[in-house]
Order: sequence, then C-alpha cells, then structure tokens
Amino acid sequence: MKVAILVGLFPPKRLAGTEIATYYMAGHLAQRGHEVHVITSLDEGLPEESYEQGFYIHRLPRIRNRFASAFVFCIDIVRAIRKINPEIIHVQSFCIAIPALISKKFYKIPYVLWGQGSDVYLPDPLTKMTSKITMQNADSMIALTEDMKQAMQSIYYRDVAVVPNGIEFKEYMSEAPVNMIKGSEKRILFVGRLYPVKGVQYLLQAMKIIHEEMPDVKLILVGDGEEREHLESLTDSLEIRERVEFAGRVLHKKVQDYMNQADVLVLPSLSEGFPLTILEAMACGLPIVATRVRGVPDIVENDTNGYLVDTKDPEQIAWALLKILENEQLRKNISKNNREKVKTYSWDKVVVQLERIYQKTLQTS
Repeated sequence: MKVAILVGLFPPKRLAGTEIATYYMAGHLAQRGHEVHVITSLDEGLPEESYEQGFYIHRLPRIRNRFASAFVFCIDIVRAIRKINPEIIHVQSFCIAIPALISKKFYKIPYVLWGQGSDVYLPDPLTKMTSKITMQNADSMIALTEDMKQAMQSIYYRDVAVVPNGIEFKEYMSEAPVNMIKGSEKRILFVGRLYPVKGVQYLLQAMKIIHEEMPDVKLILVGDGEEREHLESLTDSLEIRERVEFAGRVLHKKVQDYMNQADVLVLPSLSEGFPLTILEAMACGLPIVATRVRGVPDIVENDTNGYLVDTKDPEQIAWALLKILENEQLRKNISKNNREKVKTYSWDKVVVQLERIYQKTLQTS
C-alpha cells in the first residue's frame, strides 16, 4: 500500500511527541512492506527530498510571510500528494488536515485523521475553525485515548477508533551506561518543554517541600522554552537553586541516559494528550507521578505505575514523590510493573491496528 503521511514538523530538528511518533510509525509501516511518504515542512540544513529508514521524506519550504505561509504550504502539500499519488493519506493532527480534504475532493484519495493532543484540546484559531469540516469529510478517525475520543465527538459526532501512540521498546532494553549508574543521591526527572501548560512552576514549589523533608534530592529539568528565565528566577526565590539542574534541550537519544540515572519521572502538566515521555520512562522502569489530566489516567494507575495528582497542587506532587523516594521496595515493584505494561504499547502492535484501519478505509471509501 502506498501511504502519504502529513505532519507539520519532523525529526531530526523537531522532537515533540507527534514528531517522534510519526518517525517511528513511518519506519514500522515501511518495515511491513508499505511504500511510505512523509510530507512535512523544511528545516534549515536538511534536504528537501531524502530516503531514511525505508521511507521517503518530502520537506517543503515555507515562506516567511506568516499570513500567506499557511495558504502556500497547503497548496504545496496538495501538489506533493498529487505527484506521489498515494492510495491513502494519513493526517497526523487536525492542524494539517486541509490539504488532505482538498486532495480527497479533487483526486478522490481517502484520508485518515488522527488527533494527537493539543490540536484537539488547545487548537489554534484556524484549526478550531476547520476541525469540524475535516472530521466530517475524513474516511476514518483515530484518537489516542478514550478522553480524546469524547473530545473529538463533541466537535463532530461520528465513529472514532482509539489507538495509542507506540514506543520503540527495543531501544530501552539495554542496561544503563556505566557513567549513568545511580548513586546515593535521589533524582527526580522532568522531560518536556518549559511552557506554562507543563506546570513546572508547581513542581518547583513541590521541590521546596521535598527538600525540607529529604535534603539529598535533586530535580533535573530536561527541556527548554519560553518559561526558562522565569523558572530559574523562581528557583532562586525558593532557595533551591543548588538542588535543581536546568539541563536544557537534549537530543532525544540522550533522554534515555537521564532516565537511567533518575529515580522517578514527574509530569505536572495542566493539559496532556498522550505523553510519550511517560511510555519512555516506563520502559526505563521509572515510577511516574503525573497530573490527572486528559489521557494520562489511561496510562498511569495509582500504586501500580505511580501516582496521579491534581493540577496546580505542589503539596500533592510533593507527597507522591516523597512516597516513592522513601520506599525502595515500592520503587522496585512499580519499576517491574512498568517494564511489563509498556510492552503493550510497542509500535509493532500499534502499526497492525493502523493497517486494519487503512484496509477498512479503502474498502469502504
């Protein structure tokens, strides 16, 4: 089957959850014999056309004029689709669905639309305007979680399949590097963009409470973003600067090293779709402390994978982290549970579900 995958951004320079998921999804589809074409935007220093991991990548330049950029990019994607002439179009996010809709109307190519998170829960103005019509015309719809399915059906009620993102589990089967073996110091890890929606300010306030109970604990923040300066100032005002490390932006393949030296992963977000960071941490055997938002409860279960807490609540975050850090046997039990449960999210299994949806779509379109 010839598949065109539309995604706004793509590795190696773009490494958020949707981009990473798309990369592995394309590779696994290619491994199963499909001809896969990823259509995305061009980043400086990368070729416009390339062939990697068994699939084709078509990177389209974007003009600088922000008002015209979306329109021109949309038309360029439609042209690329026409040239590739796929049997089916897979759209990764509502934000880039209009070219698929146009291609269906003009070239009779069916499309599958997969909600990814912020495009459903926190859409930009254009996506908010177009999401209903792109859902209405899609040949198949996919959500990452049951919660996301309900959110999508509130926009336009129709059948929506639930398929989670996957993880390349084999990448996490190796032992920790020698220089990353844990010492006596307990380490809390956060991985994500330093944006307000990630709730890091509440984690820092929790860290103040934790430090008073367990002085020998360090918080490592992996990621960068617009809130970094503010968060650094907050760290100083809380007088915990020596116990917090701002690691900055880290290559995705290096994130595993930080996970291997941590004792627990924390995700204090105000909103999440289906965070891949949690799956990656589970594959490394880390207990999880995360806020009870959107799709997170689909992954994390209290006392089994870690603990769920309320948003904007430093006291709850601190309580859950201390419970894990102070109990070695609990950490071992959760670690074992997580390494086992994460196997259900392997890309090998996810891609089989996608193939069934593609085949059904082609049969009914």
